[in-house]
Amino acid sequence: MAQLETVSLDISVVLGTTKMPIHQMLRMARGAVIELDATEDDEVQILANDMPIARGQVVINGNRIGVQITEMLPRPVELR
Repeated sequence: MAQLETVSLDISVVLGTTKMPIHQMLRMARGAVIELDATEDDEVQILANDMPIARGQVVINGNRIGVQITEMLPRPVELR
């Protein structure tokens, strides 16, 4: 178990996605707003090393933003 304590993971939370032409992205500047296909009440996807592992809800506690896990996703067969 001590070996697991040294393993690092990149954890990402996906709030939503969008598609746009590359020329539009290249014209963006600081402060530009990218509209997502999600609302504030939608579930977020939680990724570990770019692999979906869970779903959750955004929670705000004072001036901190977090994610509450609502569902753990099954692991792919090849990882069991």
